[in-house]
Amino acid sequence: MTPFSLKLIATGKALPTQKVSSDELDKRLNKPAGYVQKRSGIIYRHHADLHLTQAGLAGQAILNACQNANLSLSDIDLLIAVNGVPQQALPSTASHIFAHLNWQGAGYDVNASCVGFLPALEQAGALLNMGCYKRIAICASDLASRGLNWQDDETALIFGDGAACVILEKGTDNDGGLLGFLMKSYPDGIEYCQIQAGGTAKNPKTGMCEDDFYFKMDGYGVFKKTSEVLPAFLDNLLNTPKNPLTIQKIDLWLVHQASHLGMSHLIKRLGIAPQKVINIYPTHGNQVSASLPTVLHEAVSTGQWQQGKTVALVGTGAGLTLAGAIWQI
Repeated sequence: MTPFSLKLIATGKALPTQKVSSDELDKRLNKPAGYVQKRSGIIYRHHADLHLTQAGLAGQAILNACQNANLSLSDIDLLIAVNGVPQQALPSTASHIFAHLNWQGAGYDVNASCVGFLPALEQAGALLNMGCYKRIAICASDLASRGLNWQDDETALIFGDGAACVILEKGTDNDGGLLGFLMKSYPDGIEYCQIQAGGTAKNPKTGMCEDDFYFKMDGYGVFKKTSEVLPAFLDNLLNTPKNPLTIQKIDLWLVHQASHLGMSHLIKRLGIAPQKVINIYPTHGNQVSASLPTVLHEAVSTGQWQQGKTVALVGTGAGLTLAGAIWQI
């Protein structure tokens, strides 16, 4: 990939008002005190009530980002909506966001499970540098709580809902940009994470049941496959065209908040200094596609997003898919 100059104008995020603590889930699921927090690694996460729509939550994040940059919706030329699961099959979630905000604009969806923000970021960089648009908003939103099977501890306990938005422009040489991008799917892991219904495979004509609408995961399969392929993947990602990097030269790691065990393994296996990794998992859980941009928003909000730093954004998603980007601020 040719490096892209890229300027981050603003970030924003939105969370449902309903905060669900692990202590509360202990009682709801008839578990011993402390069970859910020990099993999930989460203190609390946010779950949407049944009246909140995915587009509505995304709209809140977009408006928050606009407010932080003193922009209006009309100042945005393109919206890239990212989701692991869309609001509905048709039309796109981007269309629903436009309708919710009474906003007429150009937009489309990107769906790459938990890592969709990263290919959206590469697309935005390419489109801005080609002069197709002046200003692009990427907004990721997911309501994972709508697809949880509460009889399955491995999946039900780790997810939270959320939305996050970034607003981007083409940068100058002083603004930095994307130095590298890599995305790769390993099809032998296609069944590790899936929701079987909602598309053409499982529907009223082909046959379906309630269980087909729940998220299913083979956690051990994901862990084993990721452990196998991640080192070589990162070597290729860090071998940027202009200036090959090493893990030690990365100043800040923004990683998909998949699980507390997954993040701990990443830090230990790769020898990353823990203070370089932003961890919002205990208070957000796994937010699917909203996870990575929410972590980016956290970096900006806490002052860790600083000019001159080299940042790695990395995640895994269903498919099994790995994606990563190197951003020089």
